[in-house]
Amino acid sequence: MARLSAAAITEQLASLSAWIRDGQAIQREFTFPSFLEAVAFANRVAIEAERADHHPDIMIRFRRVMLVYVTHSESGLTQKDFDGARVADRVAEAQ
Repeated sequence: MARLSAAAITEQLASLSAWIRDGQAIQREFTFPSFLEAVAFANRVAIEAERADHHPDIMIRFRRVMLVYVTHSESGLTQKDFDGARVADRVAEAQ
């Protein structure tokens, strides 16, 4: 999958309210009421990532989960990264 242009990245980010660009990646921090809920969220994201065959970096810090998406094979952002971000947002909303 091809890297997105700067204009396409800006457009995609505009539709993702809490995600920010960090160099060649996008990231978002999610906060949950408890450690167990944070871990449950990370596990649900992992299951969805496995289905899509596109895996974010996942960092858990007590009640907070940081997700970072980048397409390593393209050394930048692709549509897969933004699709993954949207899936993560839906998982968080459903939790």
